Formats: sequence, structure tokens, C-alpha cells
Amino acid sequence: MHDRVRDPAVATACAVVVFALAVAERAPASLLVLAVMSVVTAAPLLLRRRMPLTVAVLTAELMLVVLWFPRWSGGLAAVVAFGSAAYHSPHIGRVFAVSAFCFVAPGLVGARSGSSVSAPSIVGFGTTPFTQALLIGIAPVAMGYALRLHHERAAQLVRLQQVEGQRAIADQRTRIAREVHDAVGHHLTAIQMQASAARHVLREVPPVADRALHTIEGSATSALRDVRTILALLPADGTMLIHAEALAARLATPSCDISVSVEGSLSGLPPAVDHGAYRLLQEALTNAVRHSGATHISVTIRRTPQTVTTTVEDNGPSTAFSAEGQGIRGMHERAQQLGGSVSIASRQPHGWQVEAVLPVSGITP
Repeated sequence: MHDRVRDPAVATACAVVVFALAVAERAPASLLVLAVMSVVTAAPLLLRRRMPLTVAVLTAELMLVVLWFPRWSGGLAAVVAFGSAAYHSPHIGRVFAVSAFCFVAPGLVGARSGSSVSAPSIVGFGTTPFTQALLIGIAPVAMGYALRLHHERAAQLVRLQQVEGQRAIADQRTRIAREVHDAVGHHLTAIQMQASAARHVLREVPPVADRALHTIEGSATSALRDVRTILALLPADGTMLIHAEALAARLATPSCDISVSVEGSLSGLPPAVDHGAYRLLQEALTNAVRHSGATHISVTIRRTPQTVTTTVEDNGPSTAFSAEGQGIRGMHERAQQLGGSVSIASRQPHGWQVEAVLPVSGITP
């Protein structure tokens, strides 16, 4: 449901429920008065997304104004408003503080004084002042915050699945590129070499044959160059190491931020090293976000004339990596294929560090 439809629907549903409860509890007022009071109490919910905390305070004040009215369940609008504020507001501490100020404190005062006037029925079910204060002041905020955490977790899982899907596609492209290069490139190289050798050995061949051999040699050279150019572009579709910040932005969540630091220039890296370093960083970062339970992850990419190093550090518990899974073994194998290494170690006082070092020198771009 679109937000433009959802907010009016929530406000309307709240007004209908409050009105129905008032009628069912036989509130001492005409139906017109009850309908107007229900609409006025639920109307601020129309702005619950744009001004979540303001709407919560407004509904609470409206509810307190009509608390004197017997058998009135207008407090349900405040329940919805504070739950929505906890879900949409980035300042959950403020929401709890305002809720306590508006409801918990008055409810506790009423409970201590034993006066039903100072703390009348908030939701209309005749509960004690302390129970009402707990219900209105804490439960909606806690439920809204729990739903928000659940939503963030679900969104994080979706982003992880997208990243893993992109990684699987890129790995498949890399395998295809390697196989095509090994198969087609080998045969084109053989054709080129044989044609060139034939031209040099058979010095007294007819001009037509010499031209044919020259054409074969030139076509093979051109085709081999085109194949290498295309295959060099294929695995680099959005997987270059310079996109590390974009990768971190996709994986970061409100409960786990990711910072990226780059030391040295990443330009001019050999394609194999560039692609391999990105894949190692992607695997380490995905593992940290999914398994470490950290609130902060730092990524450092360091380029020297001899090596490129990617380091992922988190502040989660030091018991996250209990066993080496397929992903970690794959990281070791990928690094070894490029002549590098991967080290995984616990940090003090807590957290983990995953560092991949790949050599730059000695690899042809």
C-alpha cells in the first residue's frame, strides 16, 4: 500500500475502532459527539510519518484533554501514534522519554495517590493506573521499535542477497571469460603462429597462397586482440576495487555503519588483482555484516608499489568465526591463485580482523 493511502487508512481505521468501542461501552454522549471526538483524536495520524514525535505528543495531549469523559477509549490513538513514532523516528531515546513524561509519570502519581480522578481510565477497560501507564507509556514504543529492527534486518538480508547474487554473476562471468580465453585464445594463437611459420618456411609459394597466409595471420591476430579486449571488460562490470565505498553503502544498516579508508592510488592495478581484491573484500565484508554482530565495521584499502591490501575490522564479539566455512576457504584459494594470502585473527579487546594481501608486481596488466 502506498504511503499516501496507508496513512489515511490507518487514521480512518483508528477513528472507526475508537468510535465503535465508545458505542459498545455506552459512552454518555450522542453518536455525533462520539464521531467528532473519534475523528479529532485520530486525525493527527495523517502526519505520523512526516512528524512522528510531534504527532505522538499531539495525540497524547488530545487524549489527556478528554480523559474526564467516562468510558472513552481515545487513548488507542496515542498507542498507534507512539508505536509509529518508535518505528519511524531516528531518535528512539526521545520517544521513550516523551512517552514516559506523558503517560508513565502521571500514571504512577495516580497509582500512589489512589485517586481515580488524577489517573482516569486511559483505554477504557478499567485497568489500574500503573497498568495503564505501563501499557500506554512503554508497550507501544517497545513494539514499534521491535518492528523497526525487524524491518531493518529484513532489508539487510535483501541487500546481502543482492550482493551475493551480483557476486555469483560476476564469478560466473569470470569463469566463462577464462574458459573462452583458454579455448578460443589458444586456437587463435596457434593459427597465427602456424600461418606466420608457413610464410617464412615456404618462401617460393604462389602469390595467392602468400596473400592467403598473410590474411589468415592478420585475421587471427585481430580476432585474438578483440577477444582479449572483450573478456577484459566482461568481469569488470561494476566489480572494480574503486567501488568499495558503494559496496559498503549497500551493506551498511542503521545498526551497523561501515567506514572505508583508502591509502594510495587504486588506478593502474592489474585487472586480475583489482578483481580479486574486490572479491576478497566483498566476501570479508559480507561475512562481517552477517555473522559478526558488530555495530561498526572499518575497511582499509592500502596500495603500495608491491602489494594491495584490504583489511576488514569489526567490533563484534570474538566468537563469530567458530569454524572455517566455504566462503573463507574460497577466500584462501582465490588469494593463493594470485600469489597472495588471507589472514583472519581476533582483535583486542573484541572483534575480528580479516586481511588479504595480493602482490601487484610481476602480474601483467
